[in-house]
Amino acid sequence: GLFFSIGELWRTTRRFTVSSMRNLGMGKKIIEGRIFEELHFLIEMIKSYKGEPFSLTSFNCAPINITFVMLFGDRFDYKDPTFLTLLRLIDEVMILLGSPYLNYFNFYPFLGFLFKTHKIMLGKIEDVRVILRQYMRASREDINENSVRSYIDALIFKQQEEKNKKDSLFHDDNLMASILDLVMAGTETIATTLQWAILLMMKYPEIQKKVQEEIGRTVKAGSWATYEDRKNMPFTNAVLHEVQRFITLLPHVPRCTAVDTHFRGYFLPKGIIVIPSLTSVLLDKTQWETPHQFNPNHFLDAQGNFVKREAFLPFSTGRRNCIGESLAKMELFVFFVGLLQTFTFQPQPGVSESDLDLTVPQTTFTLRPQPQATCAVLRE
Repeated sequence: GLFFSIGELWRTTRRFTVSSMRNLGMGKKIIEGRIFEELHFLIEMIKSYKGEPFSLTSFNCAPINITFVMLFGDRFDYKDPTFLTLLRLIDEVMILLGSPYLNYFNFYPFLGFLFKTHKIMLGKIEDVRVILRQYMRASREDINENSVRSYIDALIFKQQEEKNKKDSLFHDDNLMASILDLVMAGTETIATTLQWAILLMMKYPEIQKKVQEEIGRTVKAGSWATYEDRKNMPFTNAVLHEVQRFITLLPHVPRCTAVDTHFRGYFLPKGIIVIPSLTSVLLDKTQWETPHQFNPNHFLDAQGNFVKREAFLPFSTGRRNCIGESLAKMELFVFFVGLLQTFTFQPQPGVSESDLDLTVPQTTFTLRPQPQATCAVLRE
């Protein structure tokens, strides 16, 4: 797979995955068209609520579907039973990954008989694998030698290409692990970031209004904002960067030392687990004027121009940084701008902006917002 492999297996799999995703349109205009298509379905779903409260988790459907487009070659209807099953299983696995009992098991595996969390989680992951195997079989039966429609297709072609190669790394186990990794990580992160973005607009309506005003000045009526438009939308761009900085979505992803290392007087032997803290950068008071406040001005200069910040590292850094960074950035911008172009998001009746909870996120695989509802008021 991609996330738990090391050495040549990791290098080969990652290199192939990045190349395949780019060929499928990651970060390019071709996938932007699919994002616009998904935005349409998301907006129609939100319109169906007719201004009534609905859960922030409803926003998950669209970014998750873009991941499935890349993996499977097509989107799911939001009411498709397989889609709903995958969403449920992914959600349950992500919650279990944040369980303190799982951390206890990782440190004290001999106490596994006391902690059943890891067994429950592995069972749910196997349920996801069962569904993915069905798509693998369908792709093998319907493969088109002249067209790579999905990441699964690309993996199958590569496996066939190396079928006579001794010790090929593209065996069935690695194929399944790679797809599973992308299903899990590629769905949770952008979906949760979009939830936070809408919640923060509800919390700070003056910022939401300012974003909508910039959209009105920049985007032609009847059109969607393209990712290229971000260059002419400094405030909106700053807001989205500040969302990612403020929420510290995935602050503690474990790494492993590749060689014996000396760091600040400490000796770290090869193979030891290291947990970098992105929080120490994203909330560093020496780098940010108001690190614990949501403040888009962190990314604006005195003239209102967008400013890149060296301490902005939401996708981590180094050779194992996020594979889908370019796709995630495009999705977040297009979905966020399209939603605010169409709706104004408000707390449900009886809830004020001050009641909205930002302080204690849910500790899952990512830091999710607490379960909350929103009302989407259609803009004229």
